[in-house]
Amino acid sequence: MARLYLIRHGRPSATWGGHDDDPGLDEAGDAQARAARDWLLSRPAGERPTLVVSSPLRRCRETAQPTAEALGVTAEIDVAVGEIPTPKALTAEQRGPWLREAFQGTWKAIQGDFDYDLWRGEIAASLLARGNTAVFSHYVAINAVVSKLKGVDEVLAFRPDHCSITVLETDGTTLTLVEQGPEASTGVL
Repeated sequence: MARLYLIRHGRPSATWGGHDDDPGLDEAGDAQARAARDWLLSRPAGERPTLVVSSPLRRCRETAQPTAEALGVTAEIDVAVGEIPTPKALTAEQRGPWLREAFQGTWKAIQGDFDYDLWRGEIAASLLARGNTAVFSHYVAINAVVSKLKGVDEVLAFRPDHCSITVLETDGTTLTLVEQGPEASTGVL
């Protein structure tokens, strides 16, 4: 069984809904990225990641970089583990309120022109095909996988903290949740 590590990006220099739509990490986020690297490299040899995958967004790429450098690999960019797609009709200013409403509900109830249950499946399918891999992703994308594996329809299955590491296993056919990462003491809402 291969080990998959879903890592939420480190603390960004700006929050969602702010002026920067693709912020990098702040100083605390840089330290969190290095701590995640150290934890990942401390895994037993058969469980240690050998590949690094990242969302295309800057905060994830910057969080992935210390691990990729330590492993001597280039992080693969995978849009499947990126941010939750926003309905096309929404403006940037409407995204925050839409997300807050979505966080309170279920995957089936999310309004928009997009099949969010299909999106959850695409993330899981991306993970199935991997060996021991560190995957740097986002709050909602990690929730999409965890809620699917737990068999719950709530959008928020848990509240992963910055650089929280959730552990999965795969045999190439199925995904299993081994351990949820630490939860944030404050909410994203």
